[in-house]
Amino acid sequence: MERQFLIDDFKVGESWRLFRILGEFVEGVEALHDLGPAVSIFGSARVKPDHPSYRLAERTAALFARERFAVITGGGGGIMEAANKGAAEAGGVSVGLNISLPFEQKPNPFATVQMNFHYFFIRKVMFVKYAMAYVIMPGGFGTLDELFEAVTLIQTHRIKPLPVILMGADYWGGLLDWIRARLLAEKLISPEDLNILQVIDEPEEVVRAVKKIVIL
Repeated sequence: MERQFLIDDFKVGESWRLFRILGEFVEGVEALHDLGPAVSIFGSARVKPDHPSYRLAERTAALFARERFAVITGGGGGIMEAANKGAAEAGGVSVGLNISLPFEQKPNPFATVQMNFHYFFIRKVMFVKYAMAYVIMPGGFGTLDELFEAVTLIQTHRIKPLPVILMGADYWGGLLDWIRARLLAEKLISPEDLNILQVIDEPEEVVRAVKKIVIL
């Protein structure tokens, strides 16, 4: 009897979790459905304001904002903060999709539109659903997760093709060499799959590459 009670209690907890999941989806859609053209910028939460990648993200986001793109980030520190800051100070829409974590992730003050998510997968949907391009700057596991999530969705035709731009040839070069030497050489991916990724270092070139396929 006690075991059955625990099973029933677990089922009730799972049911309420579904309502929480649905609620996060609804909040996200309501907050972002009128966002307009936007780019998602990803990168490490650990870089400091004096780091070259921080300044590069700030400059890139400002250029996008001046071209009337909203800028979406994960809402935390480091490169996310830099991108939100660059967009906000350029007068653009600066979106921070924060995630509740026990460490490291704290909302930065530069997002003009702020949301907080409990579930990673809902937050990921918002990044993809409302972005017309992904700009990936140097980062760790979280950044790699977002990168390969986008590449997989494009490769499998689950979303419309969008530019996935890697900023930092020196940083990403080793990963791309490994992809070619292992995945491509062993025919685990197709040659055309590599075309999903672009490597561009200059912010102006990044903006031009996105504008080529996006009509504002």
